[in-house]
Amino acid sequence: MSTSLHDKVLLVTGGTSGIGEACSRHFAALGARVVIASNQDDRGAALEKELRAAGCDARFVFADVSREDSVKAMVARAVELYGRIDGVHCNAGVWGKGKVTEFNDAAWEKIMGVNVKSVFWTAKHVVPVMERQGKGVFLITTSVAAFIGFPAHALYCASKAALESMIRCLATDHAGKVRVVGICPGTIDTPMLAASCEGWDKPVAELYAEVARRIPVRRLGQPGDIAQTAAFLLSDDAGYINGTSIVLDGGTMALPPW
Repeated sequence: MSTSLHDKVLLVTGGTSGIGEACSRHFAALGARVVIASNQDDRGAALEKELRAAGCDARFVFADVSREDSVKAMVARAVELYGRIDGVHCNAGVWGKGKVTEFNDAAWEKIMGVNVKSVFWTAKHVVPVMERQGKGVFLITTSVAAFIGFPAHALYCASKAALESMIRCLATDHAGKVRVVGICPGTIDTPMLAASCEGWDKPVAELYAEVARRIPVRRLGQPGDIAQTAAFLLSDDAGYINGTSIVLDGGTMALPPW
């Protein structure tokens, strides 16, 4: 599989940690011009410095993607830096646990504000740029949580299901100009996964080993697994993939319930 991102201008939200960081690094290594967006100032500045020292073209832009004014400024800065946006990877996300009986407005604003509203804000301000250019790719990180009823994760699962639906709507609403795709990870070894293990009575390493034994490929996914597929989806090689998402779960959803 060949993947050409050379000289493409790619904007990555949540680009300084976990999957987003792996994608920022991989895209830059493939010759893309990467705008790394995140609310982690120090990590962003350090990542930009490291990548540029290695000869890559990368710039960090601070963004709180839950706020429209910040997203608008992020998009404007990307266009100011490079003149266009060939692809966006909406990867910023937060995790939250709780049943519907524990639901409140604060939980809604946290989970839906980042996981869903931020993608709407980004699309609102990026899609017109891509339509003026005549083309562009809009990639969204979803999750197998969109399809699996994880215990005590009602709001998180709902937020990811919303993104799966949004992919189809964006693809039809902006057909002919914007190609819209999703990447749907399973269990990936990231800081967010580690946070979800807090409160258990077993060490994280032991929990990870137990989960890995259950996944048909017998390992957890790595951020690099996602980055490689994301690069393909953003490239012209994936030009006929549209309005759908690619599942990267090591076979998790194929498992029977026993």
